[in-house]
Amino acid sequence: MRHFLVLVFLAVTSLHALEYYGKNLEGYTYPFEVKRYNLNIQNQTLSMAYMDVVPEHPNGHVVVLLHGKNFTGAYWERTAKVLASEGYRVIIPDQIGFGKSSKPEHFQYSFQMFAYNTAALMDHLKITKSHIIGHSMGGMLAVRYALMFPERVEKLILENPIGLEDWQRFIPNPSLDYWYGQELNKNAQAIYRYELESYYDNHWKAEYQPWVDILASFTLGADYPNVAWNQALISEMIVTQPVCYQFDQLKMPVLLIIGQRDRTALGKPLASETVRKEMGNYPVLGRNAAKMIPNATLVELPGIGHLPHIEAFEPYIKSVNVFLSDGKLSELK
Repeated sequence: MRHFLVLVFLAVTSLHALEYYGKNLEGYTYPFEVKRYNLNIQNQTLSMAYMDVVPEHPNGHVVVLLHGKNFTGAYWERTAKVLASEGYRVIIPDQIGFGKSSKPEHFQYSFQMFAYNTAALMDHLKITKSHIIGHSMGGMLAVRYALMFPERVEKLILENPIGLEDWQRFIPNPSLDYWYGQELNKNAQAIYRYELESYYDNHWKAEYQPWVDILASFTLGADYPNVAWNQALISEMIVTQPVCYQFDQLKMPVLLIIGQRDRTALGKPLASETVRKEMGNYPVLGRNAAKMIPNATLVELPGIGHLPHIEAFEPYIKSVNVFLSDGKLSELK
């Protein structure tokens, strides 16, 4: 009974967005200085926000952190601080359509486009090679970037990446209008419940709340239809542009960090009840991906959901540091 009351209290405190930060999160403060790089793509100029965390004692290496669909670069704060303390320069972009970056009225999204944008930012910063860490949708982007620009990637880390399976095999192909309707129907309550069930397996903590609040804030603005339209385009991109069939082409060392409680899968409501239970089975998907990737190391985190760098920072960052520093891979297994 006590457990039930705690869940009810947490739910009540998580159901209402309290503040509108603006379409480009103008009113939300990021953990590091936000800089901007203008991209001329698809006959328009768009602004890409990014953070550039310079270490006090550089070790000569760069780490690029790629965020997930329901997040912004801000949630990498703790990871960036630790990596910078180890001497890494850390670059944290908000991709177009996310966070403090532009949200165009008309746009064709693709992982190739995101990869080109990221490479352009690296050129702007005169960075020729880097380690890449991608979480969730950022994992799909990290794979596409590594396939397109293998010479620019030292090591690749995939943290609970989505796209370890091709959801088109399990669900009917929904229209863009379906994804738009899903986005328009979001509110603080729906966002909280989705993250609680899919990301955290009904284990909620107060430190997860900011990532609900940012998404819920967007829904309060009169321009939310524009934000929702961009997110709908991105959902369609994720489902229709799988990367899992090319895992065998990754040539650089790859670390898979997989929270075992995760059950994230786009389009689950569209699947039959039987199929739905099989989608997003991260323990199985992580092992299958590790077998497909030629030079892969798999770290499984029992009892952890979709966000190891938020839920279980110490084992997560230990794995990252050992892998990047060429430590004994046996320590990660």
